[in-house]
Order: sequence, then structure tokens, then C-alpha cells
Amino acid sequence: MITTKGKILHVGLCGPLPPPYGGMANQLNQLYQLLKQEGIQVSLVPTNKPCRYKLIEKAKGIRALFRLVFYCIDVWKLAGKVDVIHVFSNSGWSWQLFSAPVLWLGWFRKTPVIINYRGGEAQDYLSKSIKWVRPSINKATVVIVPSGYLKTIFSDFGIETYVIPNIINLDRFHAKNNCGDINTLRPHLIITRNLESIYGITTAIRAVSILRQTIPDIQLSIAGSGVQKEDLQQLVLKEGLENNISFTGKLTPEEVAHLYQTADIMLNPTTVDNMPNSLLEAMASGVAIVTTDVGGISYLVEHNKTALLIEVNNPVSMAKQINRLLTDPNLCQKLVNNGLQEVQQYSWTEIRALWLGLYRSL
Repeated sequence: MITTKGKILHVGLCGPLPPPYGGMANQLNQLYQLLKQEGIQVSLVPTNKPCRYKLIEKAKGIRALFRLVFYCIDVWKLAGKVDVIHVFSNSGWSWQLFSAPVLWLGWFRKTPVIINYRGGEAQDYLSKSIKWVRPSINKATVVIVPSGYLKTIFSDFGIETYVIPNIINLDRFHAKNNCGDINTLRPHLIITRNLESIYGITTAIRAVSILRQTIPDIQLSIAGSGVQKEDLQQLVLKEGLENNISFTGKLTPEEVAHLYQTADIMLNPTTVDNMPNSLLEAMASGVAIVTTDVGGISYLVEHNKTALLIEVNNPVSMAKQINRLLTDPNLCQKLVNNGLQEVQQYSWTEIRALWLGLYRSL
């Protein structure tokens, strides 16, 4: 049981909860459960709480206004009873609607506020909006980011941050049987990202199209949902890959963990990223990785050591690196073994002291 000043520590969390099962929502839900297991009192204010009035739910603009009003009321109450508020933050309108109000309300009520910023598009967003972001972020007691990449970006704007990495559940994502073995005749590739243009999934589809010429039974499972689904399905049809590529839809974390157990190679063709949980999940599951080298990815994995890195929007390069893994079992085994060792630093056992120490210090 964690105490401060003779009483049980009380932490307030603000951020999205699953569903949908996005990276930030999963991290928040995981931290919420872990803190409760530590005996900490935790109060939660979700940013994606359903509107309580069904009629208003259908009117987007009015719905957003009502949600903001009720959200601010909930945050006001939260600030009056907790020792510290921990806000999971992102770029764009999400910052203005869900992070800035907490900072101002926490400041007014003299409650310490931790901003836990996770936006992969931070560079672009801060470049365009720093004059709107700075007055609010100056009210933060401390700004936490999950990677050295984001720390560097914030430093460029004169904002001091501290790094506390994402947490990986090593009970859920564990090494599969026969780690490092790869099915060269019918390899199973997977993608576990939302179906949005920034994640570059068209690159992976075209890479599979190239490889299908020499590996006719190659398989790719795309796990996720999003606005690009129909376009991606049309591309699969155009390339004649209906027997090679399947769309699973959005999966729960447990279903994603099972998918990794069936995978040979995980693909991450994204065009922008920070510290993708999917890379941690793949390493923990003993699955080899081919990923683009963008954003904070090079802070997370190293080329030819824990993953194979490629340039953005280059299906030929992706196909080449996949083929390297399929034809070089020693390379595949090396990546898997190194990944399993590297990912241990992201377990709750390692991250626990960082969060609990920060809460107590505030």
C-alpha cells in the first residue's frame, strides 16, 4: 500500500478507455489496473465517456460541447479529492478539449497535474500550435513523455520533459513456442495498426504483392479498423491478393496477443510514430520485426539487432527485408533473442518505481 503524509495515495487519471483498443487507451487501462493492485486509490475520468443524452448524441457539434461541459465538471470534482492528476495527452483538438482544461482546473484548485504526452505527430502539431499549447502546458507540474524522441522535440520548443516508457504486459504478451523458427513456405505476416493513411499499410500490401511472385502462399493478417479499410480492401482486390491478405477487424488485447502467437514476422510500415506499443508486443512475443525508420522508432529498436529498419513508403525495400528473414534463419533468431531481452525493461517491474516515485514526490 502506497501512502503519502500518512494516508493512502490518491491518483486521478484522465484519458481514453477502450473500446476502441488504441495504444493510449490500452496504456491508460493497464496503468489503472496496476495502480489499484498496488493498493493506490485511483479515480478515473474518461475522455471518451458516452453522452448521457441520446438525442444529443446524434448532433456532433452539440454533442462535443455537452461532453466538454460534463468533462470539466468531472475534472473539477476530481481535482478536489486527489493528490495528483495524471493526464494522457495527444495532439490536435484532443489537446485543447481534454488536456488544457485539466491543466487550468488543476492549477486553479492547486492540485498537481502530470501531462503524459504521447502524440506521434508532436513535431508538426507543436510547430503549428505552440502559441496555443504553451500557456496551458506551463501550468503542468511536470511533463512526461514515453521516449527520448519526444523529449528532444519538446526540448526544441523550450519545454522540459522526463521520460517514463510505455508498459508492456509480459504475462499477456509472452514468447511463443519455437521462437525464431519461421515458416518459409507459408510465412504469416501481421500488422496491428489502425487502418489510417499515416500507418502506411499500402506499402505492406504492395510488398506482399512483390513477394507473392516467389512465395505464392505468403499470408498477411491486418488487425485493425479505420477510415482506410475500404481503400485497402480495394487495393488487395486490384493486386489479386484475396487469398493472401485478410482483414481481422479490431481485436481486443487478448486477441492481439493470440495473433502474435501465430505470426512469423510483424510489419510496421508507418509514416509517423512515437513509441508504438506494437513493437514492444512483437518483441515480447518472440516475433521478428520489419519496420520503417521514422519518429521515435530508432529509439526503440536497432537495425540488424532487434529489428530490420526501412525507409518510408518503399514496398521494394520492405519486401527485401522480409525476404532476408525468410532466407536467413540465423538473422531471424538473433532479432528474436535480442528483442526478448530488450523488452524486459518495459515491464511493470521496471516502470513501477518511476511512476510511484513521481506521484509521491508531488
